[in-house]
Amino acid sequence: MPASRFEKYQHRPRVIVTRRLPQAVETRMAELFDVTLNLTDTAFDREALAAAMADCDVLVPTVTDEIDAALIAGAGERLKLLANFGAGVDHIDLAAARARGITVSNTPGVLTDDTADMVMALILSVPRRLSEGEKLVRSGGWAGWSPTGMLGHRITGKRLGIVGMGRIGQAVAARARAFGLSIHYHNRHRLPAAAEAPLEATWWPTLDAMLERVDFVSLNCPETAETRHMIDAARLRRMPRHSYLINVARGTLVNEDALVEALKAGEIAGAGLDVFEHEPAVDPRLIELDNVVLVPHLGSATYEGRQAMGEKVIANIRVFADGHRPPDQVLADF
Repeated sequence: MPASRFEKYQHRPRVIVTRRLPQAVETRMAELFDVTLNLTDTAFDREALAAAMADCDVLVPTVTDEIDAALIAGAGERLKLLANFGAGVDHIDLAAARARGITVSNTPGVLTDDTADMVMALILSVPRRLSEGEKLVRSGGWAGWSPTGMLGHRITGKRLGIVGMGRIGQAVAARARAFGLSIHYHNRHRLPAAAEAPLEATWWPTLDAMLERVDFVSLNCPETAETRHMIDAARLRRMPRHSYLINVARGTLVNEDALVEALKAGEIAGAGLDVFEHEPAVDPRLIELDNVVLVPHLGSATYEGRQAMGEKVIANIRVFADGHRPPDQVLADF
């Protein structure tokens, strides 16, 4: 059996958590580890991150913590695991971590349903003008029902184009089928026929070709050098004028300047955004537009999802501390 990696710490690795986690998760961490919790939930600045990385065996960061090569280079010798609270790891320099012998783990799989639900919520909200209607009621300006008041568009019979057909993309497709949408998708690799058939999904080998033929575009892929600003002015112009863009993945997948201009010019009909290019800052031009539904990064924000994420973090730390590979280890070429 492999020896514990932290025998000199009496099997209680020194763990620092950068943000407030669900109470049950924090309590369990306190039982198992020599843990420092962030009870104020104040985001770590760069100096605080550097200090934490110099003083722990395991750091538990979140998507708001930018851990670049310089921070990793300055980390203490004892830091051996970045147990990320979240599935996405584009905020961590994986190659630098690997070069320093620091393992990175994440929490995949547990947020699939929550994120897919948010996609469907936005697909329903934008064409039916729910955000506009809610504002109208709250303002006191609603004069009552009328045959032509607040008309929107039905989604049944429309085409949904999914960019990234992994766990979340397929969960979105299953939900969308139940609402009568036909499924189209672009992925680096085509799904097996057994996966395509139940969804009656059509694969497009090129994104540009798919964009011209669908009524909704849902972004469900990670941020990489190839996907950053994948939706730019040229691709927005390829989308039909009646189409809608939905993004619950990463704000940097979309060139926000181009999106604002496309929305203002009527090049696309609307957008539903759960993530933003410079979040938490939101472009004020987006806020001014009526044809956009804006949500504050709620894709994974369920009690059940966050609890499951915490349990995965704990499992990754325990397995790693016992001398084994964490079940959710991330590879440097993720």
